[in-house]
Amino acid sequence: MEENQVPKRTTRWMIFASALLATLAGGNAFAQAGRDYVYIVGSSTVYPFATVVAERFGRGSEFKTPKVESTGSGGGLKLFCDGIGVDYPDIANSSRAIKKSEIDACAGNGVDEIIEVKIGYDGIVFANAVTSQTISLTRKDIFLALAKEVPGDVEGELIENPYLTWNDVNAALPDLKIEVLGPPPTSGTRDAFVELAMEGGCKAIPRISALKNSDSDRFKAVCHTIREDGAFIEAGENDNLIVQKLEANPSAFGIFGFSFLDQNGEKVKGAAVDGTVPTFDAIADGDYPVSRPLYFYVKKAHVDVIPGLRGYLREFTSERAWGDEGYLTDRGLIPMPLEERSAMAAAVMKLTPLTVAKE
Repeated sequence: MEENQVPKRTTRWMIFASALLATLAGGNAFAQAGRDYVYIVGSSTVYPFATVVAERFGRGSEFKTPKVESTGSGGGLKLFCDGIGVDYPDIANSSRAIKKSEIDACAGNGVDEIIEVKIGYDGIVFANAVTSQTISLTRKDIFLALAKEVPGDVEGELIENPYLTWNDVNAALPDLKIEVLGPPPTSGTRDAFVELAMEGGCKAIPRISALKNSDSDRFKAVCHTIREDGAFIEAGENDNLIVQKLEANPSAFGIFGFSFLDQNGEKVKGAAVDGTVPTFDAIADGDYPVSRPLYFYVKKAHVDVIPGLRGYLREFTSERAWGDEGYLTDRGLIPMPLEERSAMAAAVMKLTPLTVAKE
């Protein structure tokens, strides 16, 4: 948005602004407007972290426990960007950074000051039941198993994916039907998976990797498009449901965040990717190749208006929550280094909004 561009304001925003003035003046107009609790939507990966913070905050303060819904990163950010006021979420959890198109959509609806809170790191795991065979994959294996198009026999040719078993992909892998349960397109985990795992596999195939310089749009389409012939099954935003399905089907694999592996270690195990097993230390050290930062986004206009919102932010960014020994690490969150946590916490308390549009 240009510096002097005036964002569009809606009737709801004017009502909300009036409530804000009344609230800051000590009145109760905002409570009468219909919401006296923090409302959070977004990523299923961030959901368990946000939920435990909400519960701790609700038990330890005079405010109501925040309401947290798992809608997927893309779906949550859409709801978040729809407007300002009590009808719209205060916070959107996301397992990827907000996109420029989403920032523009927010601005078009008057949401023009957004606070980005990076909370830590997570790995995306390729898991199967603990009773199943242990395998080690490369990102190239993952791409060839799940891509819609793969290299054919003719030099430069790309064909519809013909692979039916893991052994078809790589002779060193077992003769098991390719059956992978994963997140839908609205999921930040899906976005991160195609970027980190699928595209990482593309780069290991010279004829596809060369497209990045000659035809970047084609390169992205090939590397990011997952097959639709039944080998990949969209399992919704409920990662716990994927874990249950893997228990019931020892031949299948599932894609979800490390925290769900960490919390269900007696049920599922993570495959090594490019020689590295997904563990807390491997992700924290940057050794595991399929890992990403996690975020949530806050409307500055809602802070100090929605009862408890500032307190929730303070709780989430406290050392007792996201620190090296914090209660979120027990749920699988990989903490940021202390210096980064301290800088982020200070920026959140100052309500410093995003200043550079994300690409």
